[in-house]
Amino acid sequence: MVLNGNSLTIEGVYNVAFKGEKVEISPETLILLRESRKELEKHQLTKTIYGVNTGFGILANKKVSPEKIEELQFNIVRSHAAGVGDPLAPELVKAIMVIRANSLCKGYSGVRPVVVERIVDFLNHDIIPVVPEQGSVGASGDLSPLAHIALALIGEGMVFYNSKKLPTMEVLRELDISPLTLASKEGLSLLNGTAFMAGVGSCAVHISEKLFDEALTVAAMSVDALKGSTSPFDPRVHKARPHKGQIHVAERLLENLNGSEIRRAHLDCDRVQDPYTLRTIPQVYGAVYDTIQYVKKVFETEINSATDNPLIFENGDAISGGNFHGEPIALAMDFLSIALTDMANMIERRIDRLVNPKLNDLPPFLTNGEGGLNSGYMLWQYTAAALASENKTLAHPASADSIPTSGFQEDHVSMGAWGARKLWKIVDNWSQIISIEALLAYRAMCFRKPLKSGKRIEELFSKFQEILTDHDKDRYFGEEFKAALSLLKKRAGL
Repeated sequence: MVLNGNSLTIEGVYNVAFKGEKVEISPETLILLRESRKELEKHQLTKTIYGVNTGFGILANKKVSPEKIEELQFNIVRSHAAGVGDPLAPELVKAIMVIRANSLCKGYSGVRPVVVERIVDFLNHDIIPVVPEQGSVGASGDLSPLAHIALALIGEGMVFYNSKKLPTMEVLRELDISPLTLASKEGLSLLNGTAFMAGVGSCAVHISEKLFDEALTVAAMSVDALKGSTSPFDPRVHKARPHKGQIHVAERLLENLNGSEIRRAHLDCDRVQDPYTLRTIPQVYGAVYDTIQYVKKVFETEINSATDNPLIFENGDAISGGNFHGEPIALAMDFLSIALTDMANMIERRIDRLVNPKLNDLPPFLTNGEGGLNSGYMLWQYTAAALASENKTLAHPASADSIPTSGFQEDHVSMGAWGARKLWKIVDNWSQIISIEALLAYRAMCFRKPLKSGKRIEELFSKFQEILTDHDKDRYFGEEFKAALSLLKKRAGL
């Protein structure tokens, strides 16, 4: 992947983070960085520039003498590495690093090329700074977590390398990589940006988009297993209310169910209307689809933006602004959290319909043996309910909160870092709920044989047949659900 500050995608972020894709910087970008650095150095001794020759936050009115400008940059890294809690997953740290590098590549930060090159060196050698997950309020930039990354770049702190937690300098000596020596503004530029929330959020958005398509096929399988009607998916219904997502989902449902023998077998039944969890999938999933697409667009703008402060322009102007404030993506992540939570609510209700003997004509709890003696998949609806309920609490908007920091200088914050972390939890819970529906829909479909469903559903059904054994009596089912989720992620390219 070539970084130039302008063309990074959330899929690219995911591929670097989770698939180990290598990174390089475009030659044109290196030239741009050198020119930007010259402009900063030309003016840093004659102008008062925030974070270059002043203190930080409320201490911005404290001038720093020229001989201490570089010491200032080391001080901000060391003092701001104030994170607590468990280490963030190494993959998510890599996502943060590639976004920070790409933002610096825009040339507005005034850093030397070596700063971005060192981040790339860490990524390509799989040297992952240990970053505590708690400590950012998401508005002065993600200061604390980014300081822990910068700490590793200067040879301090701890890193993960070859699955071990080691002192940074021990790893750098082994690989013959020099620690970064910071020049003016470079410590501030490494810390002052939205990369933490953007990195975690980008990966969450990408997983949501890719797994959504698989969730849609699973929902169609449930519709057929529960003898649902395809009439609510008639394109005329959705043309009358033409939201793009709603139309898209209805089309996909019809494609999945096309040619179903199960559907033909109950065309003349006396059921007038299906329950909402079958009938309104286009309306609910369609709204979620539109939300994912909106949030994806917001993130692809963010990860190709300059988000530190001050910004250095071509004529040497250093302007203090607020691009470090995480509100644009904080609001978007809260929106996606709510959307996925509600989608999970609908899935949990369909899961209940698949196992509840009062709501279907299938064996109670999909038991394939003596009822009473065997409980079947009864408890997996409990698990889905627990996950769905957990998401409801997590979906409370983080961005609705704000606590002033830095002596009231930074008096409104986005809380986007917590919004990103809880979105990540919601996506994980949502994924698990999808896997529960997938396995139960598959087991329900087994009772509809020898009738076949639509071609796409049958393709998924056959994949489950390859990885799952027959169910004839109670046993530990946990590995089956792990296998189901693994299959769905593989199909989604995750």
